[in-house]
Amino acid sequence: MSEPHIETPQEMDAANARRVDLPIPTGKGGSTPAGAGDPNVLLEVDHVTLRFGGVVALNDVSFSLRKGEIFGLIGPNGAGKTTCFNATTGVYRPTSGTIRFKGEPLVGKKKHEITRAGIARTFQNVRLFPEMTALENVMVGMDAHHKTSVIGALFRLPRHLREERTGRERSMELLRFVGIDKRAGEVSRNLSYGEQRRLEIARALATSPTLLCLDEPAAGFNPAEKEELLQLIRKIRDTGVTVLLIEHDMRLVMGVTDRIVVLEFGKKIAEGTPAEVRDNPAVIAAYLGVPTDAA
Repeated sequence: MSEPHIETPQEMDAANARRVDLPIPTGKGGSTPAGAGDPNVLLEVDHVTLRFGGVVALNDVSFSLRKGEIFGLIGPNGAGKTTCFNATTGVYRPTSGTIRFKGEPLVGKKKHEITRAGIARTFQNVRLFPEMTALENVMVGMDAHHKTSVIGALFRLPRHLREERTGRERSMELLRFVGIDKRAGEVSRNLSYGEQRRLEIARALATSPTLLCLDEPAAGFNPAEKEELLQLIRKIRDTGVTVLLIEHDMRLVMGVTDRIVVLEFGKKIAEGTPAEVRDNPAVIAAYLGVPTDAA
């Protein structure tokens, strides 16, 4: 059976997104994103600082994502990775700096507006509707782009019925895409942990994102499940969706990403290809807890 095409808000963007043979930036620290002004850049984090009282969670962080790449955001515990995710997806508002998506500022937008713009995310801890079936959970994601009014839904007018039918069909395609279509009618709380993780990814894809943000999707997985997840992430990218990945499993990160940014104590300490990052003395020091000159 052929795999479904993951639709994006702009099909031309999705087609062009598959190109990843672009120059690799090697910017350091809080420098301006290397892709600023580049039409192939999808997301720009530009000199973002985020403070919680006296705590600086992000300190002048800058980087950019190009269309069609798998981009890793890594660092030791407390480095600011999820905080950066939350700033990108509208949970937090930066103290200073800006975040642009497709050239448009995201700062100040509500979370549902960011979703409609084309950004979807998963969470460290699975967040599903436990009493809904797997199919119903994905259909909730489809609602992000439905145009039926409350009156239309209440009286089940033709437009509502069409959207409901299309949403159900599309949701089944996505369950098939992530490999759990046989569990469509099962209440989500009865799914295995790995199946719940896949279901959350399917629900995020149901919003038709251009950028999918995955927050530690391999947490709690065994080696076989991690390998399957790696293949799934590549499949998602191959449909034209750009992926931003936070993950502690370095083998997975090094095996699937095109570029990586490393954070430590809220500050960017390295950026580059997996090979460049793996051999970076500052990264080795951050993970091993030794001075840079000793790494």
